[in-house]
Amino acid sequence: MTIQLLQPHELTDDLQSQISRLYTQLNAQIKQRPLTEILVTSNNVIVFVGKEGSKVIATALLSYYKVISGYRGMVDDVVVDKKFRSQGIGRKMTERLLQEAKEMGIDEVLLFTGHQRKAAIKLYTGLGFELRKSGLYSIMIY
Repeated sequence: MTIQLLQPHELTDDLQSQISRLYTQLNAQIKQRPLTEILVTSNNVIVFVGKEGSKVIATALLSYYKVISGYRGMVDDVVVDKKFRSQGIGRKMTERLLQEAKEMGIDEVLLFTGHQRKAAIKLYTGLGFELRKSGLYSIMIY
């Protein structure tokens, strides 16, 4: 498997389609945004794709921002194709994100995952992530 940082000029309809299909394995109910909206400089998001040949088998995103208390990163949309799970690919993708965050000078990397996602929790805690003792509140704005 190769991991590559996706650049806007590399976007094709086929690549968009592959990533869209992969993402439905994480959550088929969420409306996806096109990668052309994601990969704009003002969005502060980087996208890594894991490939076997020309087939996208994994994704991982890192958004980043500055606040008074520091430079933060947020891991999003780590997805590995069902056929390739339990091979350490999610770990490799997340490690690559953390390496990039370090190179960018990010102070802290955050992530959210569902309590039912046992494999994801095992992966993230194995990489050193710790559960915060604070609440997450959310509101959907439509």
